Amino acid sequence: MKQIPFSPPRIDQKTVDAVTEVLLSGWITTGPKTRELESRINAYCGSAATLCLNSWTNAAELVLRWFGVGPGDEVILPAYTYAATANIVIHVGAKPILVDVAENSFAIDIAAVRAKITPRTKVIMPVDIGGMPCDYEAFMKLVHEEEIRQLFQPANEHQSKLGRILVMSDAAHSFGAIYQGKKVGAQTDVMGFSFHAVKNLTTAEGGALTFNLPEPFDNAAVRASLNVSALHGQSKDALAKTQAGQWRYDIVEAGYKCNLTDIHAVIGLVEMDRYDSETLPRRKAICELYSSILGGRKWFVEPCFMEDKSESCYHLYALRIKGLNEAGRDEVIRICAEKGVSLNVHFQPLPLLSFYKNLGYLASDYPNAMAQYSNEISLPVYYDLTDDDVKYVCETLVVAIESVLS
Repeated sequence: MKQIPFSPPRIDQKTVDAVTEVLLSGWITTGPKTRELESRINAYCGSAATLCLNSWTNAAELVLRWFGVGPGDEVILPAYTYAATANIVIHVGAKPILVDVAENSFAIDIAAVRAKITPRTKVIMPVDIGGMPCDYEAFMKLVHEEEIRQLFQPANEHQSKLGRILVMSDAAHSFGAIYQGKKVGAQTDVMGFSFHAVKNLTTAEGGALTFNLPEPFDNAAVRASLNVSALHGQSKDALAKTQAGQWRYDIVEAGYKCNLTDIHAVIGLVEMDRYDSETLPRRKAICELYSSILGGRKWFVEPCFMEDKSESCYHLYALRIKGLNEAGRDEVIRICAEKGVSLNVHFQPLPLLSFYKNLGYLASDYPNAMAQYSNEISLPVYYDLTDDDVKYVCETLVVAIESVLS
């Protein structure tokens, strides 16, 4: 019996050699490799500035704090997302305003977003599920509408300078995706990527922010400010302090500790070298093979990988199954696990989770999110998954689904 894990990282001798080189270099924390990765990502995404930190979560929270989001403020985000998107809003003392996704879609419903905007709204966080970009242009047009701008009530210098709601995209899944012919990363005010172990491009743990704020903001200066915030508010990082006679530093704020190390960054650099030439083509081929084998069955609902404006980076194969309810979906996953195939679900809508349920969010208020969730199964997609592995997953899955449906 085959054993098919869900999403192991691609770690080969190139990765081992690169990490070993850093380990033996004498410099293992934030340093030249981290800055090189930032430069590579910035060029790849076409953004104005890039900052790499130890996770998407901490990076995005720093942006909320920089923008002055706090108690009494509201941040709009989809009910269909991983908890991190909402958790960071809780961390800063603001209120997550959950909205439903569009019907038969994993993308946040922009009409529902519009209806939830109030004078307390400071940030909108659309989420790219599975690597498929949201319609960024629609969100940027929304926050620039005069009626929406008039609602905005700035409470500090940064908010006054922007003069409108900030759009910070949770692009954790969508590094390498395409929107309007360009790589994702420069379409909204701030965009955040995750480089967690299961992501298309990994640094083991890590994430990046790309900055695209309009004038009069200096994006490089914003990046530098957040870089200080990410290292205890220290005016110099460790590498700068090693320069002759440069030991002295200052603490300019009570900052945090969420820098990315060179050990992690070099893993990302190896992946950058082969991302477009190897990683993305293989992931796309796997998804296309799933569709070709499973397509045509009456229960098959193919994931969306391409739209007029967009192409996914094929992070997830989020299959939905007609006629299957939540209990049946879970039974399919159990049966496949017994045959060595690991499947997953992306995601449980936030109102199903105890913390958010206890805050009063009701699953019944988000019917489209619940409909998407109830029969969704994520299939394995990773570089080293062979065509024979894909066929085994499909054979196992078909038997399980048709057994449960019957």
